[in-house]
Amino acid sequence: MSKKVYAMFFSATGTTKKVVTAIAADIASAFNYELVIFDFTTPENRVDSRTFSSDDIVILGTPVYAGRVPNVLLKYINTITAQGAFGIPVVLFGNRNYDDALIELKTIMDNNGFKTIAAGAFVGAHAFSTVLAKSRPDKSDMKKANELALKAIDKIKANDYTPFKVNGNTPIRPYYTPLGLDGNPVAILKVKPLTNDSCDNCGICASVCPMGSIDPQNPKQYIGKGICIKCGACIKKCPKGAKYYTNEEY
Repeated sequence: MSKKVYAMFFSATGTTKKVVTAIAADIASAFNYELVIFDFTTPENRVDSRTFSSDDIVILGTPVYAGRVPNVLLKYINTITAQGAFGIPVVLFGNRNYDDALIELKTIMDNNGFKTIAAGAFVGAHAFSTVLAKSRPDKSDMKKANELALKAIDKIKANDYTPFKVNGNTPIRPYYTPLGLDGNPVAILKVKPLTNDSCDNCGICASVCPMGSIDPQNPKQYIGKGICIKCGACIKKCPKGAKYYTNEEY
């Protein structure tokens, strides 16, 4: 059986993908292992559970939503198990902090049979904005990703999976509640993007929506429960700039 390095990630706008695949590629190259990319951003790729053997190395990455692993991913991530595979949790955050996201992801991996050997929190362009953390992860960030990979390689060679700590609270804190300009909590869970007249019905927004909520035949409409997690995929990947928000609290 050939040994493999897996880059597994949820990455609506590509920042998590960039860091996770870079780390995985460095490790795969160092050992001449096969590199396998598994993107579970879209709903159809979050159906089947995955189990990894002791021959595998898995770099598992998610964005940070409100200081934690996105709640819509927790059920699926808990189906990713291992029989002694080396694991590296990675999170990407775009503004305040990663709070408990990294310790949450690491704890899940530890509890599910992975031997975690390293962990990283990186900055990525904020899903809501074209200004916050613009162009991140940048060259400096990717250098840090390479440094993490090199340290992980050393630990794999030494078969060293000594327990280590990462920043965060135990027990995990509740999701961060954003505040409005008046200092009071704001609720944006039900806010959805609108669509302007530049939309040409190409369907890209529907194909990239992690919740499968956009009607591919009519991108102005939502289907099913119409859940929007404010991931930014439909807005940032629309070639016409047709998707937008008007909600002031958002």
